[in-house]
Amino acid sequence: MKLKHFIEKRKGLLMWVLFGGTIVIVFLLGLLAASVNERRAEIATLFSNKRVEITGIESRNEIWGENYPREFETWQKTADTSFQSKHNGNKFVDVLEQRPEMVVLWAGYAFSQDYSAPRGHMHALDDMRHSLRTGAPMTAEEGPQPATCWACKSPDVPRMMAEVGIENFYSKKWAAFGHEIVNPIGCADCHNPQNMNINISRPALAEAFERMGTDIGKSSIQDLRSLACAQCHVEYYFKGDGKYLTFPWDKGMTVEAIEEYYDEAGFTDWTHKLSKAPMLKAQHPDYELFKLGPHAQRGLSCADCHMPYKTDGAIKYSDHQLVSPVMNIDRTCQSCHRDSKENLMKYIYEYQDKVLEIRDRVEKELVKAHVGAKYAWDNGATEKQMEPVLKQLRAAQWRWDFAVASHGASFHAPVETQRILAHSLDRTYQAQLEVQKVLASLGVKGEIPAPDISTKEKAQEYIGLDMKELRAKKEVFTSTIIPQWLEKAKANKRLL
Repeated sequence: MKLKHFIEKRKGLLMWVLFGGTIVIVFLLGLLAASVNERRAEIATLFSNKRVEITGIESRNEIWGENYPREFETWQKTADTSFQSKHNGNKFVDVLEQRPEMVVLWAGYAFSQDYSAPRGHMHALDDMRHSLRTGAPMTAEEGPQPATCWACKSPDVPRMMAEVGIENFYSKKWAAFGHEIVNPIGCADCHNPQNMNINISRPALAEAFERMGTDIGKSSIQDLRSLACAQCHVEYYFKGDGKYLTFPWDKGMTVEAIEEYYDEAGFTDWTHKLSKAPMLKAQHPDYELFKLGPHAQRGLSCADCHMPYKTDGAIKYSDHQLVSPVMNIDRTCQSCHRDSKENLMKYIYEYQDKVLEIRDRVEKELVKAHVGAKYAWDNGATEKQMEPVLKQLRAAQWRWDFAVASHGASFHAPVETQRILAHSLDRTYQAQLEVQKVLASLGVKGEIPAPDISTKEKAQEYIGLDMKELRAKKEVFTSTIIPQWLEKAKANKRLL
């Protein structure tokens, strides 16, 4: 009775409270609707008020920037090389100088001459042109590398493929298109200019999925936000005499599945100069390892962490600077993880430290295995005796390279990366054991002589590289041929 009396007495007041609450809710809903309409209006304005109409494959990023200045402004920041975390960044770093063991591991292969840490997309072409690995071709028909090496470096690549044909593009020498491939990785690599949807511009990715029975044309938007990156950040090889760019995923994307593919195909990247092992060189299997990590398994895409959203007024857009998520941890990691920046950084570095601890151990032991194999050959070992050694060396180094060639592996998939490196170390020790068996059968006693490879220069001298001559030839190339390429590109309006 008291409650009923209280309600009747306060009935008028309650009605006013209810009325006031309704007004507030309606007002807030109105603000929300206005905000949504404002966003839609601004987005519609972007498309209806384009400054330039882009048709076909427009590889000049500056043209796209006229229509999409926000994204273009952040893309330009890929030129910035000031970021550095504990283990990586976007600065120029001579990796062979830091870890000279790698010179010996790649003996007989171009990576033993020159290998530096990757910088931002803006530097992709410059870094490639100046790398010793591309040689010093003075004509369009010279040089150690095929045109396939351009495949991931520029939006001029799909343009040239459309003009000359895919197979014809791959089959040429790298220097043949030096005056055509001139714009750094940018807009046309990933976007359809008509609607700005994500566009897969590289045929190798679609072909790989097609062989696996998947039509990537039916992919979700979230999947495409990773597949755009998978056009380039993957393991690949140059198939056949035509050097056709191929992703070896027919049996799967794991390190073992890809190894099985290569073994069945009888493929070898090069023969090791010291051990004579038939070697495989991993490229950068970022997508393959990312798919095996916790973030991908929870539905995240590459862009979620490497292209976090920014806002400008009512417009929400992706940051195209494309750097380590650690640089923008408030917009990346902390979007999902309710923890402090300090704790998140601690977790990241713990993952990386443990992976790199195993990596460093593998590299030292792998060098011993290759040097030991050379010692066995020098003491008269036969091909039959060395078969078990070479088999283990190929498998061991493939696993090591698969783990280290993917620069984000220690974070993308720390458990899988540690598993791969552990198997690499196991195969390395088995190779060393097989070497000892061969030496024992030859009656060779005592320790295997260890070379001094404490610096990059000493390691390169040990494997027989004439670095003075290589650098001299490269200097002539960079001072004469590259300026000619760029001058011709500007004259043909390929470069602004």
